[in-house]
Parts: sequence; structure tokens; C-alpha cells
Amino acid sequence: MLEEGVKNRLILILGILTVIFFLSTISSCAGLGNQKNQIKKEMMARLQAEEKLDSIQKQTEKQTAEFKSLQAQLEEEKASNQATKKALVQEQTMNQSYKEEIDKLTKLKEVLEENLKDALSKARKAK
Repeated sequence: MLEEGVKNRLILILGILTVIFFLSTISSCAGLGNQKNQIKKEMMARLQAEEKLDSIQKQTEKQTAEFKSLQAQLEEEKASNQATKKALVQEQTMNQSYKEEIDKLTKLKEVLEENLKDALSKARKAK
């Protein structure tokens, strides 16, 4: 009987050990499932971050190209503005010289009119 008591104890111990190992295996599998889920979540987060980074880089490239285009347009406008200013200065200079010429001609006309009046009055007096 002693052998049978030892057998029973041995079976009981092995049964308990089997249950313990079974529970640890289930716990390990559950932990592995959680780790897989965390890895999937991390991969999804990385993928989304990479997509956002890609989108931001494309947007930055687009804005940089647009900025360069606007800078080129600004330079063209500046050049055009400078040319217009030069033309305006030339026009103003010409207008000023025309005004001076008109003033000279007006004074000359006044002198000639005065001379004509004097000549007419002398001619009338001589008649």
C-alpha cells in the first residue's frame, strides 16, 4: 500500500505540476497575443507617422516651389517697376524741358507783341 500512496502522491504532484504548466502556457500565450497587438499598434502608428511625414515633405516641396515662383515673379515686377520709374523720370525731364521751352517762347511772344504794338502805334502816329 505504501507504494500505492506514493503513486497517488506522485500522480497528485504531477497533476498539480501539469495544471501549473498549463496555466503558465496559457498565460504566456495571452502575453504573446498582447505583445503582437502592441507590435501591430506600434507598426500602424509608425506607418501613419511615416505617411504624415511623407505628406508634409510633399507639401513643403510644393510650397518651396511656389515660393521660388513667387520670388521670380517679384523680381520680374521689381525690374518692371524700375524700368517704369526710369521712363517716368525721363518723361518728367522732357516735360520740364518742354515747360522751359514754352516759357521762353511765351516771353519771346510777349516781347514780339510789345514790339508789334510799338511799331503799330508808331505807324499810326506817322500817318
